Order: sequence, then C-alpha cells, then structure tokens
Amino acid sequence: MSDPPRPHAPLPGTVEPRRFRPRLQYELLVCGVRGHELVGTDVRDVRQDDALFLRQGTSERWHRCLRCDSWLPLAPPAAPSRDVAPSREEIDLPSRGKALRDKVVLRVIAVDRALHFLVLGALGVAILLFANHRSELQGKTYAVLADLQGGLGHGNADGGHGILHEIHRAFTLDAGTLHLIGIAVVAYAVLEGVEAVGLWRQRRWAEYLTFVATTVLLPLEIYELTSSQSPLKILAFVINVAVVAYLLYDKRLFGIRGGAAADEAERHADSGWDALERATPHAHDLRRTPGAPTD
Repeated sequence: MSDPPRPHAPLPGTVEPRRFRPRLQYELLVCGVRGHELVGTDVRDVRQDDALFLRQGTSERWHRCLRCDSWLPLAPPAAPSRDVAPSREEIDLPSRGKALRDKVVLRVIAVDRALHFLVLGALGVAILLFANHRSELQGKTYAVLADLQGGLGHGNADGGHGILHEIHRAFTLDAGTLHLIGIAVVAYAVLEGVEAVGLWRQRRWAEYLTFVATTVLLPLEIYELTSSQSPLKILAFVINVAVVAYLLYDKRLFGIRGGAAADEAERHADSGWDALERATPHAHDLRRTPGAPTD
C-alpha cells in the first residue's frame, strides 16, 4: 500500500496567473543569466540516493537544476571524473525562493547606491576644487558666459533662472561656504558607498541605514516636486518610495510583520534540502525514472 501523496509547491513558471500581475520568477531569471545549477554531470554511476537531483533514463540522464527545478536530459559523460555524485553535505545549494529574491533586489538597490556614490563623489570633489581655484576660474568663466550670452541673444546673464544664473550664483558664494557644501556632498557620497557595500553583502544593518537615509530625504524630494517637476525627479522619487516600502514591509524592519526572526524563517523555508523535497513529486514517484513505464 503506497503512502498518500503529499502536497508540494508548484515549480517556478508552471502555474498560469489568475489575472495579469507581473511577477518575476527570480530562479528562472538568474538561471537564464548564469546558467543552471546541475550536480553529477561528471559521474560514472547514478545511485538511487541521487534521485532528488539526478536520475537515469533509457539513454540519457536527467539532471535537476537546484535553483529553478528544471529537469534537463544530458548524455552520460564520455570520461567521468568521479564515480558517484557528491553527498548532500558536499553540495553548496544555490539561493532560491525569498532568499534569492532578496539577494537580487538588494543588489539592484546596491547598484543604484553605487551610482549615487560615483556621481556625488565626483560632484563633491569638483566643488572642492572649484572652491580652491575660484579666483583663477572666475575671469575665464565670465568671458565664456559673455560669449554664450551674445551668441544666444541674451542681454542679461542674471535672469533669475537657468544654468547661467546658477554659475553666476556659485561665484557669489564665499570659499568657506563652498568648502562646507563640497564636504557635505562628499560625506553623503561616502554614506551611499557604505550602503552599496552593505546591501551587496546582504547585511541587516545596511537595510536600516538605507531606510533611514532614504526616508530622511523624502520630504525634501516632495518639496522639490511641489516647486518644479521633471521626469528625472519623479523617477528618483518613485524609486526611493519603492525602496522604503520594500525594506519596511518585505524585509520587516523595526519588528514589522514579525521582524528579523520572521524574515529569516521565511528565507529558511524556501532554502535547503527540505525545500527541494517539498517541490519534488511523492517519494514513490522518485523510484520511477523519466521515460520509464509506470507500474
């Protein structure tokens, strides 16, 4: 008498959504970029104990991707490098489920923060250099501005707005103020760089740091949008709101939805050999090799 079948999670990409709701299958996405995670492609013999990720067919072997659960038929190796597949203790399982989603999303945010670090760092250095050489640059800059105004037909450079007005205003600031501005911009660039490194390495403290640093600037961004709008400002605001919402709700900061313990429990439930077994047909079916006749 066979055991009753147990329910298992549907494999990525196998269930059609009930309504149109874009949802990334991170396992398929990463496998499409980096390739499948297969085990035992170089072994001579296939054991029954390997059935969770490796099965022998009639003329080919079926290898299971440990990330996206796809089964791929491959020919046996012509020159095997080992006798049998490694044991479970020897296999380093790839991230999947929530753990993989968090890794991808946090690294996307890290890339965004790294770009901020580069741009703000260059801007801060430029401001400091400008403050140190302002007297040398002022005469040449004004001469260039005069030529630009004449060529563009502007009789007054200080019209109260525009890039020419901003350049003129920069020269009216004293060196001490420019140094303070440059140092503040460089400091914020360093903060963005620290965020990028911490998020790339998936550190919990980096999630809090990013949340606080991003939330503090949201009121300023709202104020800027009330005075003037541009596609870049709107895009930056939407991205920052999405980052704050993701960190607060999905990463469960400040104890929300169970906090770090619940977040780690969900990540653990989607990872490890237990998760692979839950996404595998009933143990009785493991004794049937793909392509083999059923009982």
